[in-house]
Amino acid sequence: MLTKYISAAMNAARYEIMDDGNYYGEIPPCPGVWASGKTLEKCREELQEVLEEWLILKLKDGDSIPVISGVDLKVEVA
Repeated sequence: MLTKYISAAMNAARYEIMDDGNYYGEIPPCPGVWASGKTLEKCREELQEVLEEWLILKLKDGDSIPVISGVDLKVEVA
C-alpha cells in the first residue's frame, strides 16, 4: 500500500525549470513536499526522499495524509 501511495504521489508531482537552470518539483496534495536539483532526475530523486520522510513523520504523529488518486493510507486501529 505504501509503495502504491508513493507512486501515486510522484505521479501527481509538478516540475518546472527555474531561472538558474535548476529544476524545482513539488507534490501539491502534500503540503511542504518540494525539492530542487540540477537535473530533472536529481530533482525527482530528492522529491521522493522528501515525500518518504514526510510520510514517516505524518504516520508517526498520527496526522492525516491526503488521499491521492484513490490511494488512502488511513490506518485503522482496532
